[in-house]
Amino acid sequence: MEEANPSSSAVSARNITRKRDDYLEWPEYFMAVAFLSAQRSKDPSTQVGACIVNQENKIVGIGYNGMPTGCDDDLLPWSRSADDRLDTKYPYVCHAELNAIMNKNSTDVKGCSMYVALFPCNECAKLIIQAGIKEVVFFCDKYHDTVEMTASRRLLDMAGVSYRQFKPKRNEIVIDFNSINHPGMLKSTTK
Repeated sequence: MEEANPSSSAVSARNITRKRDDYLEWPEYFMAVAFLSAQRSKDPSTQVGACIVNQENKIVGIGYNGMPTGCDDDLLPWSRSADDRLDTKYPYVCHAELNAIMNKNSTDVKGCSMYVALFPCNECAKLIIQAGIKEVVFFCDKYHDTVEMTASRRLLDMAGVSYRQFKPKRNEIVIDFNSINHPGMLKSTTK
């Protein structure tokens, strides 16, 4: 009679490393990219980011609110209010949605989804519609009752662009640049 040996499959089953279960799901990842992009904004009062994603969950464009390329943002106003509207940021700043569409890395964004920190204004809604984006996922709708947002919703509804508020599964995502230096990883040194 043969001696009973544990099978190699039973031994290997005990030694399997399981995947993490606390990874970011796609919606959290895309909204986090939008929020990370917003960190590039120089606007002292409102930082907004946008992330455009195709049907294959590939990012095809990102953007944040800022002054137009080639215009010195030190010479343009960042104020929210002034006696003369020309002394505010509003006639000059490019919104995150516009920049994400303009910064697209594919020929087309038709049928894509846009993740954005704030519900898009009426001007951005027009761009979203014209670009063929089919869904807007927004985090905050703090200007919901303004004329611009009412017009935006009206335009998006008429064009068949769906929109929904993002409901995060976690309150924060921390980016720790030191996390890569966990034990067992080679530490990089600079000279």
